[in-house]
Amino acid sequence: MANIKSQKKRIITAEKARVRNRAVRSELKTAVKDVRKAVEAKDADTAQAAACKANRLLDKAASKGIIHKNQAAERKSGVQRLVNTLG
Repeated sequence: MANIKSQKKRIITAEKARVRNRAVRSELKTAVKDVRKAVEAKDADTAQAAACKANRLLDKAASKGIIHKNQAAERKSGVQRLVNTLG
């Protein structure tokens, strides 16, 4: 454990951020999984709605620095490519 007061505070704030970031990443995975399920069920409307939600969450995560902006772009592209297979 750190002896310096500022370092003790950094440990506490870093832990809070870690827990928050983990929750957001989990939410992203769930959103992408919902798109996959809708595509497997061949439900174009539901898949498109789920893709919009996933894209929004990915953009928010990237803007907050939870994931890198290029990773968000890659995931958005993959999600939309899945939806486009339904035609």
